[in-house]
Amino acid sequence: MAINVTVWNEFHHEKTDEAVKAIYPDGIHAYIKSFLDKEEDMNVTICSLDEPEQGLTDELLNKTDVLLWWGHMRHNDVSDELVAKVRARVLGGMGFMPLHSAHHSKPFKAILGTTGDLTWGRNQTAILWNLCPTHPIAKGIPAHFTLYEELYAEPFFIPKPDDLIFGTWYEDGNIFRGGATFTRGLGKIFYFHPGHESCESFKNEYVQTVIKNAVRWCAPVELKDGFKLDGCIHQQDGDAPYKASI
Repeated sequence: MAINVTVWNEFHHEKTDEAVKAIYPDGIHAYIKSFLDKEEDMNVTICSLDEPEQGLTDELLNKTDVLLWWGHMRHNDVSDELVAKVRARVLGGMGFMPLHSAHHSKPFKAILGTTGDLTWGRNQTAILWNLCPTHPIAKGIPAHFTLYEELYAEPFFIPKPDDLIFGTWYEDGNIFRGGATFTRGLGKIFYFHPGHESCESFKNEYVQTVIKNAVRWCAPVELKDGFKLDGCIHQQDGDAPYKASI
């Protein structure tokens, strides 16, 4: 069965900055969809902030298996109501993949319980080191690869990751936990830092491979024996259902 992937994008820079529009003329979300669409096991939908219901209707959100999120300048325009819905879906089993500046997005902070603050600086050469080559997200990724990216660096105020998949070194000497996994409730989360709007990281083959791998890793696990991925756990044999503590 195909994984239902939704790519949410603020879609602001691509409409207001000609340099960004030249790189991603149809939006970052559309570009991500273009390479995910090549995967037979993925069914991809895109949406953006200025669409009705901020792009994520209840119908779309409820059928989403993995939600990718890119935001930057308009984090505060995302409604608290939508954030609560996204958080509830993640706790109930939906995968969540915040990309690049989504470290400051409302859903990221609400789900992980953090400020998401970090150190940042100019665009420069960055080397992403594969720190966990046995992890499914790192499948097909070499020991390291190079990007031209915006500097994101430590200290990065996140909870201790379940697994640190990638660490980034920058030519200015900074380091960063650039690819990290978390679990919250029944949901799996992968934060991946490449994707500055004025860079072309989403066109890099290894970045694309990481995102494809991460979609598959973040996808909900099919739970049997009376369990449902809806934020509730239901007992068997006619026992009354009870609310999961997630």
